[in-house]
Amino acid sequence: MRVVADLDKCQGHGLCRMSAPDVFDLTVDEGQVIVKFDGEIPAELEDAAALGVESCPEIALSIVE
Repeated sequence: MRVVADLDKCQGHGLCRMSAPDVFDLTVDEGQVIVKFDGEIPAELEDAAALGVESCPEIALSIVE
């Protein structure tokens, strides 16, 4: 699975990062989401990644299988 971020929708709430800090981070200057993995999310982090995606109030994150 992969996670894709739509930076036009991201408002920097940081709920994804709070839910899954091993998967998500925020840029320092703009506070936008960073997905720490360019490719596949490691299997052991898939549940955390899904929780982070679900926690986004702006629906800026999506899962790609």
